[in-house]
Amino acid sequence: MIEGTPDLLLNATGVAKHYGAVVALRSASLAVRPGEVHALMGANGAGKSTLVKILSGGVHADHGTIDVRGRPFAARSPAEARRGGIVSVYQEPSLIPDLDVRSNLRLTQTPPEAVRHWLAELGLPDLDLASFARDLPLASLRIIDLARALAMEPDILMLDEMTAALPANLTERVLEVIGRRRGSDRSVIFISHRLIEIGAVCDRATVLREGSTVGVVDVTTGSEDRIVALMLGDIVRGGMVVPAEESPIAARAADAVARLTARNLTVGTKLSDVSFDLYPGEVLGVVALEGQGQDELFDILSGSERPSGGELLVDGVARSFRHPADAIRAGLVYVPADRAEALLMQRSVRENIALPFTTRFGAWGPIDLRDERRKVDGAIAAREVRRLSGGNQQKVTIARWVAGGVRTMLCFDPTRGIDIGTKQQIYQLLRDLAAGGAAVLLYTSELKEIQLACDRAIVIFGGRIVAEIAVADADEATLLRAAYDLRPEELMPEEIASAAVAVEAADGGPGSPA
Repeated sequence: MIEGTPDLLLNATGVAKHYGAVVALRSASLAVRPGEVHALMGANGAGKSTLVKILSGGVHADHGTIDVRGRPFAARSPAEARRGGIVSVYQEPSLIPDLDVRSNLRLTQTPPEAVRHWLAELGLPDLDLASFARDLPLASLRIIDLARALAMEPDILMLDEMTAALPANLTERVLEVIGRRRGSDRSVIFISHRLIEIGAVCDRATVLREGSTVGVVDVTTGSEDRIVALMLGDIVRGGMVVPAEESPIAARAADAVARLTARNLTVGTKLSDVSFDLYPGEVLGVVALEGQGQDELFDILSGSERPSGGELLVDGVARSFRHPADAIRAGLVYVPADRAEALLMQRSVRENIALPFTTRFGAWGPIDLRDERRKVDGAIAAREVRRLSGGNQQKVTIARWVAGGVRTMLCFDPTRGIDIGTKQQIYQLLRDLAAGGAAVLLYTSELKEIQLACDRAIVIFGGRIVAEIAVADADEATLLRAAYDLRPEELMPEEIASAAVAVEAADGGPGSPA
């Protein structure tokens, strides 16, 4: 809340949202003035998306107040929020795939001609509204979403990672259009992990950390470090950091063969030329902000998606996976963040752990329950999974692969939503697996986990690996700066867009349509 400023366009205070024991928002506040582009910042899981969903009517707050133009605002649906002047463009396209663009516009009663105008402004003047949404590339779908939102002429336009899936030319056009809205009686709330974009178009930034607003920063030269500091807060390191001298990297033989090798892996515009080696006996961390290509990387490695370019080697042998079963046969097992994706929820813990054994049979038939029980009980005794069970589904997912012996484990944010005690047990389990000769690739959205579980880390930004950091140097501040690619020597697409916005501002810029 901004004291002494009665003419706020949006004033949200003390907004809270709980999902059972999980706290998505504790006490979030956001004050937006008319005519400003206001950044909403925060690390992964800080509560940005939850706050956006509350403001746009997709989620109902448990506590807090929201005023728009000085009047109480409580949208019960996105449609009601639109009528109240708030429109959001989410990270994922909101078009129905099996309808053409024109029919999608009809669902929200958006005038096609207004959308055509904004499509031209945003760099897609020739897009055919008769095209089916499913046939259009992701970048075009994002631009259509934005054009539709602009055509609704909202008082407050909320953009959640709008440029994450866009090439440089469309990013430039989007930032130009956003920049031209400054100084009007309407506002933009802009979420982006690209600090250069924040600096190019935003006036102020509100920073969330662990579900609470921790500061508001005027966006000026040098404000990036202040924003990052607010996002980090007082770093509390719990547990044991893996000492550098205990890392297997120094002891690795010069002729050691990597368990997993990626060479120039590419997936459309989401992943570009990614290369790394993962060796037996190590835990390699993957650090990335939301939507930087980590999902596509793990989809390739687990066999869910085929790369459009590059090569994948397992134990030095080139492999091509057409199905997750191919990856499992090659020794790559996957632990997803979403436990429901991995488990048979209606079956017992024993059956879930034993599932990989039963699927190995060349011809299905009666299950050898005695053999199944022996392997499962043996795995529980060997890895102490008995004390990890406790009804926690993620423990069962990991125990499933431990039971059969692990060569390479792919873990995608495995401790998300898990209590601190269980997290420590999972860190130790991953270290035990590595000590036994397994190779572990660990993506985590909690930066402190890198020093708690890993031997080194690679950082992905914009679909590319931008840094490799030894565990001794991988403190949260270093990782976060690397995740934002805060280095001056490389020219990024956003820099081109930033320069274009600055030139247009200096020239006065074209006016937006009435």
